[in-house]
Amino acid sequence: MTARPLEPGPLVRPYGDRQDDGVVQLSFVLPIPPSERAREAAAEVARKLGLTQVLVASMEAAAERYSFFVVYGRTDVAIDLASLQVAEVVTRKKGFDELNEFSLREVGRRVVVLGACTGSDAHAVGIDAIMNMKGFAGDYGLERYPCFEAINLGAQVENVELARLAVERSADAVLVSQVVTQRDVHRDNARRLVDELERLGRRQQVLLLLGGPRIDHKLALELGYDAGFGPGTRPSTVANYIVGEVLRRMGKELHG
Repeated sequence: MTARPLEPGPLVRPYGDRQDDGVVQLSFVLPIPPSERAREAAAEVARKLGLTQVLVASMEAAAERYSFFVVYGRTDVAIDLASLQVAEVVTRKKGFDELNEFSLREVGRRVVVLGACTGSDAHAVGIDAIMNMKGFAGDYGLERYPCFEAINLGAQVENVELARLAVERSADAVLVSQVVTQRDVHRDNARRLVDELERLGRRQQVLLLLGGPRIDHKLALELGYDAGFGPGTRPSTVANYIVGEVLRRMGKELHG
């Protein structure tokens, strides 16, 4: 789960109408009402970002004295894939029945997993998609797995309370969903749980997973978590990761 280089490959450029044409699309808001001056201001923003052949495709009133723009332009930027360092969660994937049978046999008990949206975050869609029995996109949630004792605590759970419950229930893993990101509140809130578990002397005993629309594995590691999962993550990916990490901490591996 460390940064690793991708396989060598060609340079890649943004694709609009044809390959390598460098066309990109931007959308943004300016604090001015719609007008021809506002349209030109949006075009100038794109030019100052380094785009050429700029076209303001759409200008709409976003609110009183605000305008929303969609702008097209061209860039000469190209990316060397071989130079990228990518932090990602790597798991060995097993199917639903296979993972349950394997985990119960190798771990020897049900793995205890708590899930919650913490702090003031009231958006429970993400944590529900991973935890609830129905799951997401035809992929069963953790509550349906016999190998897990999965407890969805819902939204607006205080970090102090979540840490207390993690200790009280001897949780193997805690899943935290953060959707609200204004002014980086998701960063501060996520760190509070880590700090609280460290204060209780239990951080090393609990596997911490962080997810949400602005979350990736790199950010999660920076905030003190063990893994990060972004938009579109399937419950089965999280399930396999948890079992694999629990076994690794027991000195075993996810194989067989």
